[in-house]
Amino acid sequence: QVKLVESGGGLVQAGGSLRLSCAASGLALSSSAMGWFRQAPGKDHELVTAINSRGEIPYYADSVEGRFTASRDNAKNTWYLQMNNLQPEDTAVYLCTADSTIYYSDYKLWDYRGQGTQVVVSS
Repeated sequence: QVKLVESGGGLVQAGGSLRLSCAASGLALSSSAMGWFRQAPGKDHELVTAINSRGEIPYYADSVEGRFTASRDNAKNTWYLQMNNLQPEDTAVYLCTADSTIYYSDYKLWDYRGQGTQVVVSS
């Protein structure tokens, strides 16, 4: 059984930083596509960043480019999202996704999805 567990969310002031983690079990992240999505209240899921199964990070949303950095630790089977210079518009539930093949911009198409971690950025 595949399980993705996010952690690291919290309340931070504008300009601050957080690092989110997504710990996986039942799935080898080294051979999986991974994604970070976020969902703000009343809005659809937005793809923040994604990595393909070869370990390449081909996508960052324009809104986070230069501020957020994704990485993967294959030994720990964990996927990270370093978020710097956070702004109030980054407030959302952040969710981790995984797929055995490719990554998708549509949240519903991923094979596996975590429960999410809340990020609140105050102004």
